Order: sequence, then C-alpha cells, then structure tokens
Amino acid sequence: MAGVAFALLAGALLAVQSRINGELGQRLHDGVLAALISFGTGLLVLLAGAAASSRMRGGIRRVLAGIRGGQLRWWQLCGGASGAYLVTCQGLTISSIGVAVFTVAAVAGQAASGLVVDRLGLGPAGRQPVTGVRVVAAVAAVFAVLVAVADRLAVPAALGLAALPLLAGFALSWQQAVNGRVAVAAGPLPAALVNFSAGTAVLVAVAAATTAARGLPAAFPSQPGLYAGGLLGIPVITLAAVAVRWIGVLLLGLATVAGQIVTALALDVFSPAAGTTPSPATVAGCVLALAVVTVLAGTGLAPGRR
Repeated sequence: MAGVAFALLAGALLAVQSRINGELGQRLHDGVLAALISFGTGLLVLLAGAAASSRMRGGIRRVLAGIRGGQLRWWQLCGGASGAYLVTCQGLTISSIGVAVFTVAAVAGQAASGLVVDRLGLGPAGRQPVTGVRVVAAVAAVFAVLVAVADRLAVPAALGLAALPLLAGFALSWQQAVNGRVAVAAGPLPAALVNFSAGTAVLVAVAAATTAARGLPAAFPSQPGLYAGGLLGIPVITLAAVAVRWIGVLLLGLATVAGQIVTALALDVFSPAAGTTPSPATVAGCVLALAVVTVLAGTGLAPGRR
C-alpha cells in the first residue's frame, strides 16, 4: 500500500531529524532556538520553491480561496504549531533520554490521539469508528512506552522529560489531520508551506522571549549537517499529508511509528548520543511497538475497514 510506504519513509526521516535537532539543541544549550533554526530553514526552502514554481503559487491561491469559501477553516492552517512543539521537544529532551525513548513516548500519545482524531473525522479520510482493533493498537502502544521506560521509573527527571514527547504525540495526530485537509485542497507542498509558516511564527515568538531572558548562544556549531533538520522536515510533512487521505490518521501514525522505531533504535545502537545507549528495557519496548504496528497494520485499520 503506497500510503503505508510513504508513512514508513516519513517515520525514518523523522527519527533522523530528531537526532539532528537534539544534537543542535545540546550544542546551543537552547532547544527553542534549535527548533526555530529547523523550522526557519525548511520555510526558506519552501518559499524559494514557491517563488520558482507556478504550481506551488497556485496551491497557495487555492488555500486562500478555500478559507474565503469556507472549505477550509483558519484553525486548519495551524498544524505547524504542533510541529513547532514537537521539534522543540526534540531539542530539549533527546540528548537526555535518547531517540528511542523519545520516539516510543511520542508513539503512545500519537496512537491514543489518533483514535480521537479519526473518530471526530478531522482528517481527509473522514470519520472512522472506534473499533476493537483500533483500541488494541492504542493500548498496546501505551504499554510499549511503559516497557521502554521501565528502567527509568526510579528517575523522576527522566519520566518528566518523557512526558514532553508524549504530549507532542497527542498534538501530532491533529497536525497530520489538518495538514491532510490542506493538502487535499491545495497540494502537499503548499500544505507543507502552510505548516512551516505556522510553526515558524510560533517559534519566533517563543525564541524572542527566551533569547531576551538569557541571550544568544556564545557560538553556533560549524558543522553544516546540524542545520539539516528543517530540510528533512519537508518530506516528512509532505509524505504524511499525502498518506493521511488514503489510510487515515491512526494507521498513518502506526506506520510512521514503524519507520521511526527501526531508524531510532539503529541510531541509538550504532551512533548513540552521550549517555543514551539503549537499555534492554528500551530495546524491548521498541520491539514491542514495532510488532504491534506490523501485526495491526495488516489487520485492516485503513478507512472503511474494521
């Protein structure tokens, strides 16, 4: 299924983006500024694309026409705010808890909220019932995150940090739904541009406040690769905006998770950040989450199926 393949690829890219933004946040000692750099870079690339592409400019005009005509609501253009929070969490937490724990925590929130978003029909695939298979998927994902952080139960700070990507996962389902609506109306790249514009606007305001309080970093990293997070975010948003109309929010989330799990665990095993080599519990949680995705995605979670 093309939608599942797109979601798998988006998940793999998201895991790499998480590592890059986490490392940038650590180097700058400022997760908010790292998130702004990531979103701002992606926005500049998309604006350049819009300047060069009449097709993208036509998509932007369709977005404006959709707002005027009532086919789109203003709040459906705000999905990037959720993405801004997610990227900020990457910069704030990954250097402390690792990509794998971050990913599994976000999975739990995303799976649970996917049930609600599909039930409300916020995505382009329309309203989806809350079925036994869907509930099992969400519960199993929550159980997976508990397994993954089991060895950290005695460390309240780690649990507190894991709560941040958990909340980001809740917001991510809503973001995928509304971005999908914009993509149906205007195309995936214009939807990505809308997403990055909203996210950058939020992050400019937050970064202005934090910078006023503590100033700019003493130095910025010289490695170009640390500024590639925003470039990776463009295909993540674009692929998800296309896939969600075919497979719905919940299955999109689960398939994205599969790509994230494999890539995130590989990053933590073969290129671990300082002090974040995954424990057996983390590995078990990731394997469990991947097994849940593999089994349940094959049982029929796509729109119109039980």
